[in-house]
Amino acid sequence: MLKQLSRMSPLFPILLFILSSSFRVFLAGAVGSSDGAVAEEKNPFTPKAFLMRYWDKEIRNNLPKPAFLLSKASPLSAVESAAFAKLVATNTLSTRLPEFCSAAQLLCIPELGPSLEKHSKDANFAVYQDKNFTNYGTDRLGGVDSFKNYSEDQNIPVNDFRRYSRGSTGHKDKFLSYGTNGNVVDQDFHTYGTGATGGVGDFKHYAEEVNVPDLRFTSYADDANGRAHSFTSYTENGNSGQQSFTSYGKHGNGAPNEFKHYGTHSNVVGSDFSNYGEAGNAANDTFTNYGVDMNNPTINFRNYGDGGNGANEKFSNYRDQSNVGADSFSSYAKNSNAAEVGFTNYGKSFNEGTDKFTGYGKDATGHKVDFKGYGVNNTFKEYAKEGVTFAQYTNVSTTLSASMTSKAASGSFVKRWVEPGKFFREKMLKQGTVMPMPDIRDKMPERSFLPRSIVSKLPFSSSKLSELKQMFKVSDNSSMDNFMKESLSDCERTPSPGETKRCVGSIEDMIDFATSVLGRNVAVRTTQNANGSKKNVMVGSINRINGGKVTQSVSCHQSMFPYLLYYCHSVPKVRVYEADLLDPNSKAKINHGVAICHLDTTAWSPTHGAFLALGSGPGRIEVCHWIFENDMTWTITD
Repeated sequence: MLKQLSRMSPLFPILLFILSSSFRVFLAGAVGSSDGAVAEEKNPFTPKAFLMRYWDKEIRNNLPKPAFLLSKASPLSAVESAAFAKLVATNTLSTRLPEFCSAAQLLCIPELGPSLEKHSKDANFAVYQDKNFTNYGTDRLGGVDSFKNYSEDQNIPVNDFRRYSRGSTGHKDKFLSYGTNGNVVDQDFHTYGTGATGGVGDFKHYAEEVNVPDLRFTSYADDANGRAHSFTSYTENGNSGQQSFTSYGKHGNGAPNEFKHYGTHSNVVGSDFSNYGEAGNAANDTFTNYGVDMNNPTINFRNYGDGGNGANEKFSNYRDQSNVGADSFSSYAKNSNAAEVGFTNYGKSFNEGTDKFTGYGKDATGHKVDFKGYGVNNTFKEYAKEGVTFAQYTNVSTTLSASMTSKAASGSFVKRWVEPGKFFREKMLKQGTVMPMPDIRDKMPERSFLPRSIVSKLPFSSSKLSELKQMFKVSDNSSMDNFMKESLSDCERTPSPGETKRCVGSIEDMIDFATSVLGRNVAVRTTQNANGSKKNVMVGSINRINGGKVTQSVSCHQSMFPYLLYYCHSVPKVRVYEADLLDPNSKAKINHGVAICHLDTTAWSPTHGAFLALGSGPGRIEVCHWIFENDMTWTITD
């Protein structure tokens, strides 16, 4: 039979090769041994093998292939790649999603199955994670439940509390060090403490020092009577992310709520309070040091205290000493009775923020609203003209901004949200210079690229987000939903003047973009590791890329998405450097860094962190920074 085929078709050798390769792939998967792995690695039909051939075809130099980039290539086998590509094409990928996410090394938020167990005794949960608490503490009488070190130091911890402490009496819940130092923290509290009488919900060190948190409190303490809630050190030192409180304390009676040190020192964090305390009686809410020392916070209060009776709400040192930021109060205390609201030292930020009060206190009776020491750049529409007092309403932001710029220029003061060493001048790149190194660690979840054969078939646009969410089983308003919306928005944003940009989900696409801008004689570089982060380093020997001439580069930065996605854009008028980084004491080499210096900063915002840290302004100085771990820059080779 084989002899007949060989005589009948000149394609027989190719067919035999494919069959034998497929058999080796099957054998490798069936055996699961190291020999099988070697056979798969040599298979010319794997995504990685295809990538190697594509690299040799598109890049015209003999430089070594970058191991750091190739390590992110898809780990799928030839058989897996073909099978999953077919599932994507037929829109049935979701039927094998867990298998796909595992084999392709993707970021898929795990689904928590429902829990019907009830807990009737006091519990002490330590080192606990990825759980669904349903009907926990329901109808409990007294007692204390304590969560210590819950989901600490976890990557993508997912926890869901449904109907927790519902209908309880005098029940205490304590959350200590909840989700601390986590990455992509996804936490849900549904109908927490609904209908409870008395008792305490105490959150201390909640989600402290986390990266990209998504924290949701839905119907928290609705219809509760006299139940106190305290948030102490809530999401301090956090990075990015979103927090939402929906129907918090709705129809509650006499419930004091305290937010202390909420979001302090955090970077680009959003908070959303919808229907907070709606139709409540004698609410007592205190926001102390809320959003202090934050960078660009966005906080929305919608229908806060709407229809409430006898509420007492205090905002002290709210958004004090922050950089810009935006707060929106829509229908705040609308239709309320005898509400007393005090704003002290509100919005005294460095660089002006934006505050909007729409329908503030509208149709309210017997209310008293007092603003003391309030910042500038505020809009008040349809607010109650009676019962609202403005005292010391001064242009404090301008004064503080000028003061801070002066201190930054002298090098004596850098805000926490502009980390020392994050930006520096080109003159610092000299052998022997000791300088602070910012935290250059990659804080994104580890993922792999998809092969082009798969990523080219996936929908990738805001208009097709619903299709993509269906494939990856992403829930509406979940953390992944928000990540995907934000990443797609960045990818679809109109380029800045002189910028060329593209988002890439495969290494082949990245190669195409880099070579389209720079030509085919290119090299890609990144900082070798994260050693030296948050410490002083000494600059060792230096290599000036392209002889130190002004050049053009393509820089690529990670975006949050289920698969590895990079936002790549051309950066004109730069100089790129490589430098050995040494321990200042032992002089031992600890890292090999890549730095890029932007020579034209004309189009940068005057409030850019670089000018805050270095002084000066747009177009007046060059600004340099290190390429962070797992980011990269492409340049023309020497």
